[in-house]
Amino acid sequence: MLKDKVKALLNEALAQDESLFLIDFTMGADNSIHVVLDGDKGVSVQDCIKVSRAIEHNLDRDEEDFSLTVTSSGAASPMVDPRQYKKNIGRKIKVQTIEESYEGNLTGADNQGIVLEWKAREPKPIGKGKTTVQKKKEILFSDIKEAKVILKY
Repeated sequence: MLKDKVKALLNEALAQDESLFLIDFTMGADNSIHVVLDGDKGVSVQDCIKVSRAIEHNLDRDEEDFSLTVTSSGAASPMVDPRQYKKNIGRKIKVQTIEESYEGNLTGADNQGIVLEWKAREPKPIGKGKTTVQKKKEILFSDIKEAKVILKY
């Protein structure tokens, strides 16, 4: 019962700011509620506070004892939602598919999959040596096992 109420409150809070979206929602047997958010423009501390308050202020601690954690998806966390790919267009990512691993610039994303582009060195068709070629790969979301943004330091 509590889980349904929390889920409804969470959906209401996310409807207030359509740039935010849910990555994960779990509720333990001990009523520990864990919410992970992401946003088209990132997630601020204020966004987490706003969602946390929207849930917490509408639950009665006298009826149910609970703990609530609202966090943003970490920078090194794998991408799980198509909206995460769309917001990271132009960034370098690493994608592990069922068969291979790719590293390149994310140049496109839609509801079906992504487009990666990268440069590779290949043998010249005629003669000795290598030449740099531009590679492009379209990958369906159903083929992606894991994808992460490559962070630059």
